[in-house]
Amino acid sequence: MNTLLLHCRPGFEGEVCAELSEHAARLGVAGYAKGKASSACAEFVCSEAGGAQKLMRVPFSSLIFPRQWARGEFVQLPETDRISVLLAQLGDYPVCGSLWLEVLDTNDGKELSNFCKKFEAPLRKALSKAGRLVDDPSLPRLLLTFKSGREVFLGLAEPNNSAHWPMGIPRLKFPREAPSRSTLKLEEAWHQFIPRDQWDERLAAGMTAVDLGAAPGGWTWQLVNRHMQVIAIDNGPMAESLMDTGLVEHLQADGFTFKPRRPVDWMVCDIVEKPARSAALLETWLGEGLCREAVVNLKLPMKQRYAEVKRLLERIADGFTARGIRVSIACKQLYHDREEVTCYLRRLDKR
Repeated sequence: MNTLLLHCRPGFEGEVCAELSEHAARLGVAGYAKGKASSACAEFVCSEAGGAQKLMRVPFSSLIFPRQWARGEFVQLPETDRISVLLAQLGDYPVCGSLWLEVLDTNDGKELSNFCKKFEAPLRKALSKAGRLVDDPSLPRLLLTFKSGREVFLGLAEPNNSAHWPMGIPRLKFPREAPSRSTLKLEEAWHQFIPRDQWDERLAAGMTAVDLGAAPGGWTWQLVNRHMQVIAIDNGPMAESLMDTGLVEHLQADGFTFKPRRPVDWMVCDIVEKPARSAALLETWLGEGLCREAVVNLKLPMKQRYAEVKRLLERIADGFTARGIRVSIACKQLYHDREEVTCYLRRLDKR
């Protein structure tokens, strides 16, 4: 059980390898990372016993490019009686408190989804009967990632230190009233970064928000849907349906120079721009007390993407330290992100 399997967006396997290799070096975990291009996964193979478990002490929420992770091993399955083989392999595994069957985010993975749906019920029944699976959220989660009907990664993860959803993919429904599909990026960011039981407090009706680069209004729609007062900054036109709500003030201005007359609760930004410029927005808005919380997407370069994101996050953090203010910083490549990552920042001291 000395291999880590990590899910990711296809095409970002190299970023996952770079990120995990850095954590492994910092923790003194010997091993190597490997990932096949466009496979939607990467592996970190540990050279010493206990290495995978040690590496998984890293807070999953601090990882940028992995969507999901588990420690375990690959198992070859026969065409029939797969359950008996799995039960035999689980002999050295602890009793688990939950079960997720997962596939990779590829065309082959999508085709395996139906197999997993049919296989889950009999597997769950057999695991429970054998005493390998109980209903206890404090116990490790058993994660089976199927690469095919004949090969599966038999993995473990702690429920409180792994993805919120199977494969790290939330099942969000596109609201037909929203003017663009980008609306799902902001909704997923809230699910990822804000505990659901805090939404009524931190995404409350009557709050104020600024959406930089708002047109046609995909992110503004989410804010309006929470009954916030929104200043939408964009030289382009906004959807009439949003303007008709009476909650949106549209200003044709430059998103990188606009500043509100008084502080707002939220600033959000999905402008297509060099990531360093968008990162500087975060430092300005949080550092000068223009907002309390912010969600900003950083568009990624073609090469050295992990190195660039890490450099920008360190620069932002150093800027806040120099100002003497406390800000929590989180960053994740979300399922609905493409060549980008989503940064979430929250001012912790009173402005």
